[in-house]
Amino acid sequence: MQSWSDYQQQHKDRFLNELLELLRIPSVSARSEHKEDMQRCAEAVKTRLLEAGADTVEIYATAGHPVVYGEKMIDAGKPTVLVYGHYDVQPADPLELWHSGPFEPTIKDGKIYARGACDDKGQFYMHVKALETLVQTNSLPVNIKFIIEGEEEIGSPNLGIFVKANKELLKADVILISDTAMLSINTPSIDVGVRGLSYIEVEVTGPDRDLHSGVYGGAVANPITILAHMITSLHDENNHITIPGFYDDVVESSAEERAELAKAPYDEATYKKELGVKELWGEKGYSTSERTGIRPTLELNGIWGGYTGEGSKTVLPSKAHAKISCRLVPNQKHEKMTALLIAHLKKIAPPYVTIKAEEHHGGDPYMTPVDSIEYRAAAKAIETSFGKLPIPVRGGGSIPITALFEAELGCKVVFLGFGLDSDNLHSPNEKYDLVNFYKGIETIPYFHKYYAEMKQ
Repeated sequence: MQSWSDYQQQHKDRFLNELLELLRIPSVSARSEHKEDMQRCAEAVKTRLLEAGADTVEIYATAGHPVVYGEKMIDAGKPTVLVYGHYDVQPADPLELWHSGPFEPTIKDGKIYARGACDDKGQFYMHVKALETLVQTNSLPVNIKFIIEGEEEIGSPNLGIFVKANKELLKADVILISDTAMLSINTPSIDVGVRGLSYIEVEVTGPDRDLHSGVYGGAVANPITILAHMITSLHDENNHITIPGFYDDVVESSAEERAELAKAPYDEATYKKELGVKELWGEKGYSTSERTGIRPTLELNGIWGGYTGEGSKTVLPSKAHAKISCRLVPNQKHEKMTALLIAHLKKIAPPYVTIKAEEHHGGDPYMTPVDSIEYRAAAKAIETSFGKLPIPVRGGGSIPITALFEAELGCKVVFLGFGLDSDNLHSPNEKYDLVNFYKGIETIPYFHKYYAEMKQ
């Protein structure tokens, strides 16, 4: 609608400056030293929601970081859209690889560089500005609620508790999330599903203290060596995961779905160049897009032990540690897969070490039916603003709370992401294209319009 476009064009510089202010707050949920920053960011989100036109905004304390809830209710007879996002961000390490300060947002070549630029401050803020656009042009067609949490990057440990305790407050017809990506600005897509997650930490102990590697080497098992052998055994020569029962619950994608995935533009040379690798690696028998969307994975996220400081110290270490994550696909359940992984590691551990493993966090996979009103409204919104229908794809990442949302609130989740896989999420130099940011603000009002019409 022309009034939306005119308003957004008139205020685009202010929209951007407001986002840059949010990005300057180091809201790192994983680090205790940022507790005050988390509260400060929650307060900033509350202020922006009120300024955008929300009638009520509250900050709810949890056992961890606070949840921000806001709403604009115009008519009980109209459908209600619940917008979910998160204001917490990943740690910025390693700092030396950033080209500019991670919390000093820098615009270069039409891109915002900052931690959280895409994941997820830039994306949830599009919804705040879409609300403002609709309120200021007196054209809001639905009721809108917001739930913006501060613990997504650590697995949303307290959000489930909050949701279960506030079902009436959060009651909605659909949940709208922009924490996913599209193929490109020229080839729009919509994630029809996200993978689940099982994330554990394992500790392997040999001797009860670090030993002299000359005196004891060759006589006592080295925990780092043992852990390395154990991890190596988790994949076979075809990069197939070897844990018994790992694939038992996997719903194999049909030939039709694999054919649809293959329609997405893909240039392997460009893909490798962007990642700085010479060759790709993955499960035999599947394409790159299938490996990152419809297949489960097991990845080593970190490994450490022994002496890693400057210079040399010839020790045979007492302990070795690793962080391991599995991405899950329908119908794998994260509780079952976590138990399976931990049990397998304990089983294959040799008798000359002891092993301790614990879960950090997890979540189940989620799928949005492409024939649902929710998906059709999102697809029509994309088609209107981009001039072409989006391609349905599977997202490789995880949003742990999505399956719980549907189970507790009884409504579907639809993903309307505007980031790119190349936006360096969780990596140094995270970025978000300005054109994608503004395109999201342009598109979201159309979702509300079309969803209201389809629900009549």
